Amino acid sequence: MKPSLKICALGLCLGLFLVPSALSGAQNRAANEMSSAASKFLSSLNADQKAKAAYDLKDEERLNWHFIPKDRKGLPIKDMNPEQRKLAYLLLASALSEQAYSKATNIMSLELVLQDLEGANRRFPRDPELYYFWVFGKPDSKGAWGWRVEGHHISLNFTIVDGELISPTPSFFGANPAEVKEGPRKGVRVLAEEEDRARELVKSLNSEQRKAGIFSSTAPKEIITEAKKKVERLEKTGISADKLDKDQRKMLMRLIETYVKRYRPELAEEDLRKIRKTGEEKILFAWAGGVERGEGHYYRIQGPTFLMEYDNTQNNNNHIHSVWRDFENDFGEDLLRKHYREVPHQ
Repeated sequence: MKPSLKICALGLCLGLFLVPSALSGAQNRAANEMSSAASKFLSSLNADQKAKAAYDLKDEERLNWHFIPKDRKGLPIKDMNPEQRKLAYLLLASALSEQAYSKATNIMSLELVLQDLEGANRRFPRDPELYYFWVFGKPDSKGAWGWRVEGHHISLNFTIVDGELISPTPSFFGANPAEVKEGPRKGVRVLAEEEDRARELVKSLNSEQRKAGIFSSTAPKEIITEAKKKVERLEKTGISADKLDKDQRKMLMRLIETYVKRYRPELAEEDLRKIRKTGEEKILFAWAGGVERGEGHYYRIQGPTFLMEYDNTQNNNNHIHSVWRDFENDFGEDLLRKHYREVPHQ
């Protein structure tokens, strides 16, 4: 296990007993490791590569996120030499839990499965090396900067402010196929937790709870927020956590943790603390579509400060999109407002 992740494991064991000052110190460690990894990555690039990878923090490209195959700026893995690739993956690992790092790299590898299924004649090829890296601003243990890793079915956006305040949203993980049906990787389900934990919860609802929790027998064809730069609250649909029994509430929090704990424990614990602070009882869980495996389905979890959306309806209900958004702090928006207000800038 990497030294940083040993530290993370300790932080996770302490859990809610961490006081804010301890959380701040843990966030600072995370920010320092990201800053170091990003600096080493940038230093390895030649001038042409750096022109593709390095942007100003205020550049509009920082908000230009998406999860579909498309033309992108940034520096793709394909254009990196072996040492640069190693440093790029170390940057990715500096933010993620070990399990989520495995999810991310497996999502990339699913491009080869799609290539076998679909053939080569596509405008945007299925290619596990077409994942792009950006650094926005100067990586700094005390300043404000950001970075992104993105390609088909992955968009991970980070903003670091004052060396200890970190925003990890928008955060998108997708999987196509959701379950590999044939070939040497038959049975692989990269986002199994996101699907199975939600189904466990919805199937636990009694008939009265289902009237509130299941809002439609037909699932939307896509996550409703798509890839909007600014996310707005969706209508208040679903069953609130205070209408769940003790075991169901544990299921709901376990599902939320599936999204939040994609990130290293220092970051996850801080975000879980913020979610709990605004009131678990105010969280809404809403489901649409069938409740059995193989049926098209959608769900969302909406709290006062956040939204998590999931959809599995495309490709014969075998194609997952899942996203975590923060209403006030996507792209570190709230953190940066405070930073620019309090720190003099020329």
